[in-house]
Amino acid sequence: MTGDPPPLIVHVVFRFAIGGLENGVVNLVNRLPQHAWRHAIVALTDVDPAFAKRITREDVELISLHKRPGHAVPLYPRIYSLLRKLRPAIVHTRNLAALEAVVPAWAARVPARIHGEHGRDARDPAGTRLRYQWARRAFKPFVTRYVAVAPDLAQYLRDGIGIAASRIDQIYNGVDTQRFQPSAHREAAPGCPFQPGEHWIVGTVGRMDTVKDQVNLAHAFVQAVRMNPAAMRRLRLVLVGDGVLRAEVEAILARAGLRELAWLPGEREDIPRLMQTFDCFALPSLAEGVSNTILEAMATQLPVVATRVGANAQLVEHGLSGTLVPASDSTALATAIAAYFSDPALARRHGRAGRQLAEKRFSIGRMVDQYHSLYSSAMHAGVSGELLAVETAQRGRRV
Repeated sequence: MTGDPPPLIVHVVFRFAIGGLENGVVNLVNRLPQHAWRHAIVALTDVDPAFAKRITREDVELISLHKRPGHAVPLYPRIYSLLRKLRPAIVHTRNLAALEAVVPAWAARVPARIHGEHGRDARDPAGTRLRYQWARRAFKPFVTRYVAVAPDLAQYLRDGIGIAASRIDQIYNGVDTQRFQPSAHREAAPGCPFQPGEHWIVGTVGRMDTVKDQVNLAHAFVQAVRMNPAAMRRLRLVLVGDGVLRAEVEAILARAGLRELAWLPGEREDIPRLMQTFDCFALPSLAEGVSNTILEAMATQLPVVATRVGANAQLVEHGLSGTLVPASDSTALATAIAAYFSDPALARRHGRAGRQLAEKRFSIGRMVDQYHSLYSSAMHAGVSGELLAVETAQRGRRV
């Protein structure tokens, strides 16, 4: 005779595919204690089969709802029926695109309904768009707890949306410091035309989207090459990822006559291997939550040049593990890259400091422990609240 199965967490995302938010879901599902939790992942749109292979547990159900453009309201009956069938203890939605799912979760009497804020939308990098604020306020009664991956997002929920501080947990993303670590024997990545050691490689990883602003990095690279006579011979750029900005980035490099100094391999699965070939990591974003790629670069022992947006200043200690520059300032970005290129000892020193910070403050084990605690307390509070509501209703009927 076996006991009851562990409680189920249903993770709701817009799309389950390559991305920092989605990678965080993978880490939690794979690492939370199996005796404590079961998991299902619901994508409002679709699940990428290749990305789904990152889930190592065999008992995780992945569900695609194939949502059409627009609001999720037409999916409410289906989500409600699905949740009544699955009977989860917790529904955890992530970012505004999935927030609407808390309404059918409430209707299905899911005890704990957690919503996570993971970063800024490209259309609202400063969090000032009233339409998005109103949407978050409208769904506030249906959420029992909030989790923000960065202090500025927690402040936004408190001050901008009016969420009580007691309902908000702030949990940093964690990085796998075993998967991402420096290599003593650096070799060129498959397909890469550049050789570590012979070339000095500045790299970035991320979807080529407006909010990531690789256009700014392309302009900065052109300037950095022109700042140092040795740069044309040794400085190289690697941009991993794909998206709408790719053609513009290539055009900027081509107009400057530097297209052959850059490698754009598109989306790749071997990110740890690629990062081990870099000498410096650059993140030119206009907005960020807690950047997984910054944490991965720190764990790989790379100096980081990043824009001072979102939680970047909480991850990168300026002048110790990297350099922070203003957003949209290609000259400042170029100057920071050129400084590391001209002083490799400084780059190595900042890289070592970043690795130490990743191990001490941003380990994946610490993140998993914090989510385990959050889920446990939210579930018990939710169940207690449901029982209280039932008892109150029963007393009312007796009276």
